[in-house]
Amino acid sequence: MIKTIKYTFAIIALLAISTATHAGNTTFKAKLDSATLLMGNVVGMQMEIVQDKGKTGYILVNEGDTLTKNVEIVGWLKSDTSDIGNGREQINRTLILQSFDSGLYTLPPILYVAGRDTFKTNKLTLKVIPVDVDSLKDIHDYKTTEDPGSKWYDFLPDFITDYWWIYFVVLILLAIGLYIYYRIKKGKPIRLPFVPVPKVLPPYEEAMQALSELKGQSLWQNGQEKEYYSKITDILRHYINRRFGVEAMEMTTTQILDVLNHEDAKDAKSELKEILNAADFVKFAKFRPLADENEQVYRLATVFLDKTKPVEAADEAATSENKTSTDNNKE
Repeated sequence: MIKTIKYTFAIIALLAISTATHAGNTTFKAKLDSATLLMGNVVGMQMEIVQDKGKTGYILVNEGDTLTKNVEIVGWLKSDTSDIGNGREQINRTLILQSFDSGLYTLPPILYVAGRDTFKTNKLTLKVIPVDVDSLKDIHDYKTTEDPGSKWYDFLPDFITDYWWIYFVVLILLAIGLYIYYRIKKGKPIRLPFVPVPKVLPPYEEAMQALSELKGQSLWQNGQEKEYYSKITDILRHYINRRFGVEAMEMTTTQILDVLNHEDAKDAKSELKEILNAADFVKFAKFRPLADENEQVYRLATVFLDKTKPVEAADEAATSENKTSTDNNKE
């Protein structure tokens, strides 16, 4: 009877010790979904952690790490935790592995740290199988209903057919450059395609319009005689430049009168001389002309323009006057 009681207590003690020892153990192991892997594909590594509930730890690997020189970690799957009873839990994690080099690789153990303890998985072996690629068959053996035949550009080198758009852009830029050079060389304005060209008035109409705008500014009436005369002479100089091809903007009065020997301007040189001389007095001698003199200069400018306007402009002006006269007579 006493022996039976002793054996019973001994068995109970051993079971308690075994249960306590089992409750404190942490296990960490791993296995591959497949021991072979086709080069370039991925395979999962299943990791299993069994530990006490509430115990925390971390696996010492990160996405982008390499297990070996030729096998790398390309991702994780979400962890799965389950309660296995007796205050224990099981955590399942999956690593995604990939390799682009064929061969047989021994994967080193992965470490799991929980508190002051470090655990590691068993070693695994992964065989990466090369891919057999028949490039001619895969690239050129297309099943089509009809033979497409050769293309007109098949004889061109690859560096031309692959980068044709670069050469096209260069040609466009070269054409634009040649166009700009030609326009500048010929002294013509640069016109952009699809952009409407502003209408340019003939020299006579432009000068008459400028004189009309000057009259509306009432400069000499407000004591700005110098600016008034400067603008009149600038209008006439610009007109002479466009009408007769004389670079009059930078010339002196004497130089303009000397070179203006065009037969269409001979009869108007006296008006121009009087205007330019009066303007020189006002601008350089600080002369203050009277009101009549200011108006006289304006009239002389219009007379000069009328005497030197092209024949076409003269005919148009006469036609306009005749039309106006006819309309008045009808009324």
